Amino acid sequence: MESNCQGPSRDQAIHTLNELTTDRDRLADSIRVPWALVAGFGGVAAWWVGATASTSPGQNYESPTTGGLAVAVVFVVAYLVQRETGIRFRRMGSRAGLAVVGIVLSCLALFSASLGLVASGLQWAVALTSVLAFASTTWLAGVAYRSAVENLRSA
Repeated sequence: MESNCQGPSRDQAIHTLNELTTDRDRLADSIRVPWALVAGFGGVAAWWVGATASTSPGQNYESPTTGGLAVAVVFVVAYLVQRETGIRFRRMGSRAGLAVVGIVLSCLALFSASLGLVASGLQWAVALTSVLAFASTTWLAGVAYRSAVENLRSA
């Protein structure tokens, strides 16, 4: 029995790699941010920041118990994004990492501001910080998603 040990030529290998790169670029160009699901991250942030309206800051302050549930909902929304798009990101990229850090820092700052508003007797103003948490988180989650898609090109 004779076997053909000769692999593809150099030109064939280059052509195949170029086709794969073109396919990867076409895939990345066709992916759109699932805004309805990304807004779910914003909803979780707004809910967490808005939970301060029902607290009483001061000596007897007890943090809202919604923090753990909010984290669980974030994982559920992330799973739904993966299921909806069919893409499992292995690497998100540095820009996505910065966006996630921005989400955490903005939510913490808005949570603190909300506590200050509640301590000042301005519970109604927590609605404004909740809207800001929703908008900033939704926008930054979209930035993170687009960064992950761009990372597909270089994978």
